[in-house]
Amino acid sequence: MSSSSFALDLSLDRAGMIERIVGLPRQMRDAWAQAKSTILPPTHAGAKAVVICGMGGSAIGGDITRTLVESEVDVPIVVVRGYDLPGFVDRETLVILSSYSGSTEETLAACDRALEVGARTIAVTTGGVLGQRARSAGFPLLQFRFEGQPREAIGYSSLLMLGVLTQLGYTSDYSEQISAAADLLERMAAELGPSAADGNAARGLATRCVGRIVAVYGGGLMAEVARRWKGQLNENGKTWAFFDQLPELNHNAVLGYRFPEDAGRELLESTGIDVHRVEARGSTRFEQVFSALYFGDFVSYYLALANGVDPSDNSAIDHLKARLAQGA
Repeated sequence: MSSSSFALDLSLDRAGMIERIVGLPRQMRDAWAQAKSTILPPTHAGAKAVVICGMGGSAIGGDITRTLVESEVDVPIVVVRGYDLPGFVDRETLVILSSYSGSTEETLAACDRALEVGARTIAVTTGGVLGQRARSAGFPLLQFRFEGQPREAIGYSSLLMLGVLTQLGYTSDYSEQISAAADLLERMAAELGPSAADGNAARGLATRCVGRIVAVYGGGLMAEVARRWKGQLNENGKTWAFFDQLPELNHNAVLGYRFPEDAGRELLESTGIDVHRVEARGSTRFEQVFSALYFGDFVSYYLALANGVDPSDNSAIDHLKARLAQGA
């Protein structure tokens, strides 16, 4: 199906999300430069475990960080999405609190617990209550400036955390790999941006997703990229989507295609399911992860336009948060 099969109405993008998507390579460079220039206390080195706390767009940065370095780091890295910390967290644990707004209640609760048990705590945020707590309690704060949605700040949420691990000696210095990945994304932007000629692959895939439930599968390095795709299709594209990981899905999900039979006829490739394989680019982990992630961001953006909606609209999330606050 041609990428021109739906009108590209950029007026739907009232907040200018496309500028932040295209600008991810620059964001990556800025985030890494800030991380490299940050001085962190040596007391936070040598922990026996690393716990990253966050929700939504802030948590996915932790997932990406873990994916990129867990084969090198000789201590476990755990990403926590919730109010509490694992029972093993103590003075020998490095806790990175990631909250874009600094007001995420789950992350603030985790902050309280980390301070209570004396964990080696660091905050990554634009400010808010978390920034205030870091300053008042005296633990390190990496504060960054960014105008946009938390999910648009993936360069900051991932590379600032990676920078923390690098500066404290948990990982090698990945400056060259990050620079090469940013270069690759800049080349991709010319192919995938709204001014690209007919044949834009991201726009074409978005067209195929219109009116469908989207399943995103990924394994190895791509497992958390699949999670990112799912979230972006939900938040930007306003589309039902789910993700699953290889090889785990081989042991359960494949058996779930039989019933109900009507759904099976839609889901099985042998009876017409539309399957598209996305190939990561580059030769390093950083190039492959960020190139696949970047492609998905463009797909989710074009899917929003194809659905006739503003990709930045968060009204459903805002409504849910308000209802939860009323019940608290």
